[in-house]
Amino acid sequence: MRTVGERLVEGLEARGVRVVFGIPGVHTVELYRGLSGSSIRHVTARHEQGCGFMADGYARVSGKPGVAFVITGPGLTNTLTAMAQARGDSIPMLVISGVNRRAVQGFALGFLHELPEQSALVAMLCPSRQISEPSDVGPALDWAFALLTSGRPGPVHLEVPTDVMPMPCAPLPPPSPVAQRPVPPAGDLAAAAVLLNRAQRIVILAGGGARGCDAVLRALAEKLDAPVIETTNARGMLHDHPLCVPVSPCVDVARDLVAAADQVLAIGTEFGPTEYDMYAVAAYPELPTMIRIDVAPEQLAKRQAGLALLGDAGATMAALLPLVQARQSDGAARAEATRSTARAAMPDLSATFPGMLQVLETIRSALPRCLIVGDSTQPVYAGNLYYDHDRPGGWFNAATGYGALGFGPGAAVGAALAAPGTKVVCLIGDGGLQFSPGELRTAVDEHLPITFLVWNNAAFREIADAMRGANTEIIGCHPSPLNLEPFAAACDLPFTSVPQDPEALHWALSQPCDGPRLIEVRVTL
Repeated sequence: MRTVGERLVEGLEARGVRVVFGIPGVHTVELYRGLSGSSIRHVTARHEQGCGFMADGYARVSGKPGVAFVITGPGLTNTLTAMAQARGDSIPMLVISGVNRRAVQGFALGFLHELPEQSALVAMLCPSRQISEPSDVGPALDWAFALLTSGRPGPVHLEVPTDVMPMPCAPLPPPSPVAQRPVPPAGDLAAAAVLLNRAQRIVILAGGGARGCDAVLRALAEKLDAPVIETTNARGMLHDHPLCVPVSPCVDVARDLVAAADQVLAIGTEFGPTEYDMYAVAAYPELPTMIRIDVAPEQLAKRQAGLALLGDAGATMAALLPLVQARQSDGAARAEATRSTARAAMPDLSATFPGMLQVLETIRSALPRCLIVGDSTQPVYAGNLYYDHDRPGGWFNAATGYGALGFGPGAAVGAALAAPGTKVVCLIGDGGLQFSPGELRTAVDEHLPITFLVWNNAAFREIADAMRGANTEIIGCHPSPLNLEPFAAACDLPFTSVPQDPEALHWALSQPCDGPRLIEVRVTL
């Protein structure tokens, strides 16, 4: 009879898991026994935080839960940062860890990798469950995947004690059916249609909850003739469309567009301050009459709305589409005015932003429809304020919400594995790169088409600017950067260094390369 660890892997395979990210340890050997002979591909990270970021990037691009295997104790605590980022951005991630044997848990006896209460630690962040008996395996997996695939997604944790992992385990029953995507009641949809049909100047706010629904979002926006303001996690959904407003809702001109609307339709957005009030001016319109679509009741309860529609974003938009009347008004003109005014105002926000947007547009031009996976770095901040990517779901980063540095390399690995053959650009600063340099070797091992584009200003420049703006001494913001040419050689990566010049960058990006590479942009400010 196969062990609990082996059956766990079987259960993942039965639920469609094709890739797991992990670092093996003595507490998870049985999971790796299960991987032997399975169809699941194992990708070895260099740090457990990288495992989590890889699972995150894989989930964002594939639309399926990302899965990580980590060891008891430090393996799990190393993963918590990535789990917190996934929670902030509503990314489905399953983390399976070991835990010390049942008889010694909670006694603080000094066992290897021991935590006082491992599951209690994780439960502060996300749902956590222990598989305490072989009979728990199937129900625990059904529980985890129900959370991962219905409602607001996020991280989920399963732990298996070291004395349970090798126990004999009977074959698992088939997985429970996946829940249907929820749709609001017909009466609520009809009420929403009445409000929308009365309105003349509608604005749509599209958030990360609308990911993967670009076709129906486009159809609804066109029928309503409504400009669509895209938050960071919705960028690319209406690329180059006359109704597309790829501008952060925190920018004044986007706020003005919303304030002038006679009806706002908010779809899958939590109104978080890093998107809606980045500059902490607390002047966002209250919108008490808006229509709000969200799959999570707790999100709907956090902000007043005239009508709250509890349902999946895509399914709800599809249900609304035949109920609303087509109209032609000034939607495209309002969108164009917002785009052009926002672009013209970029130098007022920062004199460096136009040049940074040029970098992003150079990437888009040289590598059409690539995936741009961003870390917390200045060009990414500029892009989150204003950038229109040419691929739905092709622009994402950790610079909103939780805001973890070092996200980019691991997430880029996961993204590349989720979309085989697609060019991926990991846009990261020289400071952020030093948080997770080892994951570049994973890209080499897996021979992934990732360009690691390092914005090298030899500083935590955004923090230095903040200290300067606060009229305080700049301390701790100039860690010495890696010498990137020998670093690239140590990683077996082709290397190019260019100045911050669009033509030079376009040339470097356009050079043929079928595997990973490193390009440095030398920044002079």
